[in-house]
Amino acid sequence: MAYASPGTDTSTDPDADDKNQMFELGHLAAANDAFDSGSKSKDGLGPKALRRLAQNREAARKSRLKKKAYVEQLEASRLKLAQLEKELQRARQQGIFISTPGNQSHSTCGNGTLAFETEHARWLEEHNKLINELRAAVNAHSGDGDLRRIVDSIMAHYCESFRLKGAAARADAFHVLSGMWKTPVERCFLWLGGFRSSELLKLLASHLEPLTEQQLASICSLQQSSQQVEKVLSHGVEALQQSVTETLASGSLNSAGSSSNIADCTALVEAAMTKLGTLENFLQEADNLRLQTLQQMQCILTTRQSARALLAISDYFSRLRALSSLWIARPQA
Repeated sequence: MAYASPGTDTSTDPDADDKNQMFELGHLAAANDAFDSGSKSKDGLGPKALRRLAQNREAARKSRLKKKAYVEQLEASRLKLAQLEKELQRARQQGIFISTPGNQSHSTCGNGTLAFETEHARWLEEHNKLINELRAAVNAHSGDGDLRRIVDSIMAHYCESFRLKGAAARADAFHVLSGMWKTPVERCFLWLGGFRSSELLKLLASHLEPLTEQQLASICSLQQSSQQVEKVLSHGVEALQQSVTETLASGSLNSAGSSSNIADCTALVEAAMTKLGTLENFLQEADNLRLQTLQQMQCILTTRQSARALLAISDYFSRLRALSSLWIARPQA
C-alpha cells in the first residue's frame, strides 16, 4: 500500500488550514450575530440556516484535522515498518537462516521458515494498520459500533497469525519454539513460541481500570486457569525432553563403526524422532490457549475496554521490539 505524504494533500497544509480556520471562524461569528439579532443575512439566509452552515463548516474543519492526524499516523507506521524490515534483514545477514550444505531435508525446512518470515512480516504490517485505525477511533471517541468492527477485525487477524504459526510448526517446530522469527528481546520473554496468556492478563489489569467486581473476578479466574494450562504444557515439554534424552542415551556401547552400533544408533534416532513429533502438538495447544484467552477477554470486557486492551498489547510488543533495536545498536565495549 502506498502511503500518502502529508505534503501532497492541500487539505493538510498548515497554512491552508490556518486560512480556512480564520475564514470559517469569521463566518461562524457572522452566523452567531445573525442568529442573536434574529435578522437575515445579506444572502437572504435566516438565522437557523446560517447556524447550520456554520456548523457544517466547523465539522468540515475538524474532518480535515482528523485526516491530517491520520496521514501522520500512517507515515509513522511506514517508518516503523521500514525499521522492522531492516532488523529482519540484519538478522538474516548475521546467519540466522543458514542451511547446512548437502542436507536436503534441512534446506526444505529452511524454505518453509523463510516463507513464514515473509508471511509474518506482511501480517505485522497489516496488524499495525489495524492498530492505527483502532487508536484513531478511540482518540476520536467513535461509537461502539465502529470500535466493535475494528476490534473484530484485529481478533480475526490474530487467528490468521496462529494459523501461520501452525503451518510453520509443521515445517520446523524447533524454529517456532526458539522464536528465531522474533527480535532478540522478544525471544527472551518467549514461552512455547509466543506470549504467556497469564502474564498478558496481568499486564492488562492495570490498563483497564476501572473494572467492575464481576469483571475482576472473571479476569482473575481466567488468569488462574491459564496458569494451570501453562504449567501442564511446560511439564509436558520437559517430560518430552527427558524422554528423548533417555532414548538417545539408552544404546549399548559397541565398537565404533561396527554394523551393530550403526543399526542401534539408527533405531535410537528414529525413536527419538517419533517422540519429537509431538512437539508440534504442544505448540498448537499453546497457541490455542493464547487465542482462547483473547476471545474470553473480549467477552469479559466492554467494547471500549477491549479496544484499550488490544492497544495496550500492541504497545507492549512494540516496546519490546524498540528495546531490541536499541540493544542491537548499543555501543560495543
